[in-house]
Amino acid sequence: MSKRMRGVLIAAVLLGSGALALSRMASLGGSVTGERRARAERSGHFRDGQFQNLEVTHKLTPGTFWEMIHHQLFGKEQRVPERAIPTVARRGSDYTAPPASGLRATWIGHASVLLELDGARVLVDPVFSARCSPVSFIGPERFFAPPLALGELPKIDAVIISHDHYDHLDMASVQALAARGAQFVVPLGIGAHLERWGVSASQIDDLDWYEHKQLGRLQLTATPARHYSGRRGLDSDATLWASWVIAGDAHRVFFSGDTGYSAEFRRIGERFGPFDLTLIKAGASDPTWEQIHMSPEDAVRTHQDVRGRLLLPVHWGTFNLAYHAWNEPAERVARAARAAGVSYTLPRPGEWVEPGVNQPSAAWWR
Repeated sequence: MSKRMRGVLIAAVLLGSGALALSRMASLGGSVTGERRARAERSGHFRDGQFQNLEVTHKLTPGTFWEMIHHQLFGKEQRVPERAIPTVARRGSDYTAPPASGLRATWIGHASVLLELDGARVLVDPVFSARCSPVSFIGPERFFAPPLALGELPKIDAVIISHDHYDHLDMASVQALAARGAQFVVPLGIGAHLERWGVSASQIDDLDWYEHKQLGRLQLTATPARHYSGRRGLDSDATLWASWVIAGDAHRVFFSGDTGYSAEFRRIGERFGPFDLTLIKAGASDPTWEQIHMSPEDAVRTHQDVRGRLLLPVHWGTFNLAYHAWNEPAERVARAARAAGVSYTLPRPGEWVEPGVNQPSAAWWR
């Protein structure tokens, strides 16, 4: 065998070994198989081996790939804060007494929010790790530490996941919450990831769109979003994505998850609204992918469609995930909300939001 051929063979072995090692990484999650796969195939939203959006959706508009590459390399936006982001430090003892109004939210960063709702505590899309990545040493890094540490969380009654991308589903956070007995309510298929990470099947409820889970007096309903899924590169859309209706005895909250704008939001509002509080994705948008990542202006429109009373924009200000300035979503959503006469709040991470009682309005991001 020639020296060149030996080199090619060694390179092939190394690449194959690397690919095999990568495929075995637990953080990539599990495969949707068995009864979970059979249930996916029975869903009216599953066709041709994948989950589908209700509307025709292009993950990337044709002809925009090179535009994206150029913007990524040569864009001049301030995508990372130049100074430390102000946060309000929280401890578990802060949550001993429930909110007098019955509804309070703590924005932990990105799409992670702790909700106190009519005596229950719900955590949505918990990501407490330093990076949203399958590995700890590379990938988008947090601009600030979580204002409420994972170990300081009070008892959580339910954990809601919107979809399986790394900035919404974090293995370390899931494992820590599972060890404390948390119940996970997730879109179809995502239970496969959780089970691979050691979460008991009894702690997982996989829901299709418009299915619900009753936990005591709390009702959690998976509702449509316009997005996509996948953690491995080869498992695109094998698991479902969702927005969520979170309903207690006296209050209702809508969580958009990660999504493009959809006409279905108006139907969600007609069926489940009005909502006392909406948690709506406002960041990581760009004209080249607005069908799956809506703009700040569409976040305000979605809030109106679902008949929201107070808008709390999320999915911004925590990770560098798009081509806009890090604080642009806040500026644009505030401007659009004022123009539309929509009540909104943009709290510092850790700052309490209690509709009708405490609705932070200081422009701390400027």
